[in-house]
Amino acid sequence: MAPRPIIIDTDPGQDDAIAILLALASPEFDVLGITVVAGNVPLKLTEMNARKICELAGKPETKVFAGCARPMMRSLVTAEEVHGKTGLDGPELPDPAMALQDQHAVDWLVETLRAAAPGGITLCTLGPLTNVAAALVKAPDIAGKIAEIVMMGGGFFEGGNVTPAAEFNIYVDPHAAHVVLSSGVKITMHPLDVTHKALMTRTWIDSLKALGNRTGAAAAAMLDFYERFDMEKYGEDGGPLHDPCVMAFLLQPDLFQGKDCNVQVETGSELTMGMTVVDWWGVSGRPANCHVINQIDAAGFYSLIHDRLARLP
Repeated sequence: MAPRPIIIDTDPGQDDAIAILLALASPEFDVLGITVVAGNVPLKLTEMNARKICELAGKPETKVFAGCARPMMRSLVTAEEVHGKTGLDGPELPDPAMALQDQHAVDWLVETLRAAAPGGITLCTLGPLTNVAAALVKAPDIAGKIAEIVMMGGGFFEGGNVTPAAEFNIYVDPHAAHVVLSSGVKITMHPLDVTHKALMTRTWIDSLKALGNRTGAAAAAMLDFYERFDMEKYGEDGGPLHDPCVMAFLLQPDLFQGKDCNVQVETGSELTMGMTVVDWWGVSGRPANCHVINQIDAAGFYSLIHDRLARLP
């Protein structure tokens, strides 16, 4: 079977980094490019972090495009308290030698999708949805070229992680999330309700160190730093690893379960700004616009990541 053409839209972030490494280690994917957005840290850092990760994976030929430096309508909110001042605190990764592409990420998204066959490209979104929404607003015709958007974001029974109601990726740019969820494109959403059911363990992180490759050592150092925030916050033995769920779902969908729902995003109330209103029980009568994941085989998920990272340098 031919590899699946994908575009990764991201704001790295340690969990984004593991997701990107998982994608670059998987021959099932043809990574057409990585588009970068401001989110976990400002754009200047997220675009540098994306290039660092590509070089760590031994994939410096991967095209990285810088996109939107701020949300569509609100001021940027970042998360250095979680990810550290660089966004990739933990390992000492060298500054990247590979060049950032000159073209703006939104322009490249429009150009690439317009040139694709109908339903030809899957978008893997790991951060705020600003780049994807801007592309859809600029060129609504590209919606038909997207096979599916598989996104990490949102929460419903689990609540939020940046406010009581809102998950970070949606909260940072709720208006972009509204555009994407209103686009008519097939969407699969991995909210906190599933990511919080797959917690890292110390044994698993140590197993990455034991891989004996530079990728495993760097990944373990990232996660040593990253998981401490959620362990302190939630009082668990290990933290969740959110963004790799997107890649794992495309590689092994049998690891996940969910159902089709209507999902709306709150953009009016400051109290609940960015809340994903998931009609899990079908009480609104609104048609489903999203496949919402809420179950995961955690052991299978972590085994997949471990085995794929072992393939990298």
